[in-house]
Amino acid sequence: MIGFILADLRRLWAGSLVVVLLVALATALGVAVTLQERALRLGSARAADKFDLVIGAPGSETQLVLSSIFLQPSPLPLMDGTVLPRLLADPRVASAAPVGFGDSFGGYAVVGTSSGLVRDLEALAEGRVFAVAGEAVVGAAVDLPIDYAVKPTHGLAELGGHAHTELSYRIVGRLKPTGTAWDRAILVPMQAVWALHGMEAEHDEADAHHDHAHDEHASGGEAAHQPIEADAALDEDWSKVTPGLPAILVKPKSIADAYKLRQDYRDNATLAVFPGEVLTNLYATLGDAKKVLVGVTTGAQVLVAAAILLVTVLHVGQRRRQIGALRAFGAPRRAVFVIVWSELFALTASGVLLGFSLGFGAAKFIAGYLSAESGVAMPVMFAAGDGFLVSVILAFAAVLAVLPAMLAYRQPPAAALRS
Repeated sequence: MIGFILADLRRLWAGSLVVVLLVALATALGVAVTLQERALRLGSARAADKFDLVIGAPGSETQLVLSSIFLQPSPLPLMDGTVLPRLLADPRVASAAPVGFGDSFGGYAVVGTSSGLVRDLEALAEGRVFAVAGEAVVGAAVDLPIDYAVKPTHGLAELGGHAHTELSYRIVGRLKPTGTAWDRAILVPMQAVWALHGMEAEHDEADAHHDHAHDEHASGGEAAHQPIEADAALDEDWSKVTPGLPAILVKPKSIADAYKLRQDYRDNATLAVFPGEVLTNLYATLGDAKKVLVGVTTGAQVLVAAAILLVTVLHVGQRRRQIGALRAFGAPRRAVFVIVWSELFALTASGVLLGFSLGFGAAKFIAGYLSAESGVAMPVMFAAGDGFLVSVILAFAAVLAVLPAMLAYRQPPAAALRS
């Protein structure tokens, strides 16, 4: 019987191929949506795991996390410069590092921070941590060699940003991969960022000057530039009052301390958030979008199933003489039922399995593209529940194949041969 089924499928190879491809494409669409959504969740969650608490000025929690953790370009309001030394003096804080944005180079974000945060992110793959104002450490995915001179641009070049001429950074080290957006970042001393934007670290000047620098930087503008010495030694004594900061990355000493710090720094002057908690809210929005996509793919799969069922019923009608001949030569009704059911189920099952492979490949391609653009590693993988999904789809295919098989089963041989 198996030989007969295979011979029949080979004889009708063109129609069989169309059925397999229709099922495969409908299945692949649903699989790709599911796997890519899962990869985005896992990748972003793992990227946020490296950062415990983010503190910034009052505003959008989502934008604070997207800018400070995922390094998405967007102007953030600045919080007062007294927040950083106050955090460092807090016994609940293990470490706190300033973070400054606004510059870029070759599509990579230039991020001002401390040498301590660079060491905390990941071990160095080569070179060393920056020690003077004109040095930089790059992430693992930055395609620039050691000793390369980086001349930053204020903002994005494609959006009309202008190049800084006061200072260029020499790359002196490269981090190992972190699986975060920081793999595509150029990390430079925070003091150099302040100097480039006219926000001197010395805070004993007039308040008016500080307020002017604060307003200019927060709105994406620039204050008056001062000469910058590339070989100037870094003074990372963050216990002194600093210029305004868009964000501070904080590592609490314990989970209890983390919750207390978040509560204490959610007021009119600052906003403290857990990146994972903010991502949960984003996942809820993403989940709503996924429901829409799943609805679309389900509708497509139902239409494909209906089309296949219609084509198969018509196909059984066209094979009335063949079925009648089988019955006339002594084939029992059960054998005819099994042959027709097996052919349709084999085609549908082949399409489902091919669809899972195509969907996995599509999700891998999309995840690879997004990872290259964002730096966030997005793992594409099947979960235990996917096996159950395959079983449900195959069970549906088995039920779908029953109707044409029943039509063949009920055909009288004499009537079939006369048609």
